[in-house]
Amino acid sequence: MENVISGWLCLDKPAGISSNAVLSHLKRIFKTRMGYIGTLDPFATGVLPVALGEARKFIPYVNENKKTYIFKMIFGISTDSLDIDGEKNGESDKIPSKNELLSILKTFIGVQKQMPPKFSAIKINGRRACDLVRQGNEISLKEKEITVFSLDLISEALNTEKEAELQVVCSKGTYVRSLARDIAEKLGTLAYVKSLRRIQSGFFSVKNIISLEKLQKIEDTSMRISFILPVESPLDGIPALYVSEIEAKRLQDGLRISYDGQDILPSNVLVFDRKNSRFRGIGYISSDQTVKAVRMCSLI
Repeated sequence: MENVISGWLCLDKPAGISSNAVLSHLKRIFKTRMGYIGTLDPFATGVLPVALGEARKFIPYVNENKKTYIFKMIFGISTDSLDIDGEKNGESDKIPSKNELLSILKTFIGVQKQMPPKFSAIKINGRRACDLVRQGNEISLKEKEITVFSLDLISEALNTEKEAELQVVCSKGTYVRSLARDIAEKLGTLAYVKSLRRIQSGFFSVKNIISLEKLQKIEDTSMRISFILPVESPLDGIPALYVSEIEAKRLQDGLRISYDGQDILPSNVLVFDRKNSRFRGIGYISSDQTVKAVRMCSLI
């Protein structure tokens, strides 16, 4: 089998381009199949985890429940998309004070229902909600349960720029644009999101981020590959199981192997080659002390 580039890239998505368009640029650079998790709106920037090659198989097992965003709100104006790219559709003279804003932020902490924005990638009968709205269709969305773990005011200039910068740590599926809308509504005014930057998505953070512009300027293939993280990197929280090369091959062929340990029953496990610590895939230890393949790498 031809060797392919496999692993994860923590990309710093630029503003003004869709997540899918970013992927098209990366495919031209790395010449391999890939996918991403956690779509960012065109105006948003920051952490976009991209799975290359074999890593695509393990996207469903990546824990991205906690995400962190920094965003700027402009008070007194609303747009149809709830962000800077939308059309203005409302105006209010009410500009909250810093103390008013601080007083209501704590009310958004915890589990709650949130109405997603109509301009979103949510599928309705197989089509994205934003596409349907742009075509003039009326749509009906349902509230989703989300969790806000923390919500803090970073800086404010409410009296002059009518702007506030906040940081939120929230669950997967949270729409920051909707959060900003709801904050403004509780303050008796309107607002839209001027800028949005994701600084963490589960395992991935700005600590290991690289920009698309920098990647495009690098001509040395080995240097580009140096930014790719191992396939197993974001699969945290899953216990490891080390097996022989023969056992790894049996799992790869869809056969079960025996397990005589007592500490991780029953559970998904990350399967590694005992000899060279190479990641082979995800298996499942059953109560009958056997291991079966769940998702294995093709590269053996």
